[in-house]
Amino acid sequence: MPRNFQKTNIRMFIKNFFTQNAMDGHTELFESLVEKTVDYGKTSLRLMKLRTLSKTSDIVSSLLSHLVVLVFVLSFMLFLSFGLAIWIGEILGKGWYGFLVVAAFYGLAGLLTHLFLHKWLKRMADDQFIKQVLK
Repeated sequence: MPRNFQKTNIRMFIKNFFTQNAMDGHTELFESLVEKTVDYGKTSLRLMKLRTLSKTSDIVSSLLSHLVVLVFVLSFMLFLSFGLAIWIGEILGKGWYGFLVVAAFYGLAGLLTHLFLHKWLKRMADDQFIKQVLK
């Protein structure tokens, strides 16, 4: 066998050996990278779900507690209004006059609130909602 042929075969063997091992290493590295990327994506999605759940539960519990307080305040206002209407009706001589006066008071209060405090109340509610979401 010619000496050149042996050197060429040895070189080809070494080149193929290292190229194959390098490709195997790259393939394993790529597969490992893909697995880690998939795991990271799953973990990120789960974290996003948990954060969303936490924010949603904070907002719902806050709204629920405010709703309970609102029910009690509205009940108080309702009975106070009935009592005041009956009392004013006795003073004016006819029962329905008292209800008319109380209704006029609430109508005037609602109109003034809408005209002068609407934007302020809306901004305050927006700020509270944003504060709850970003908390």
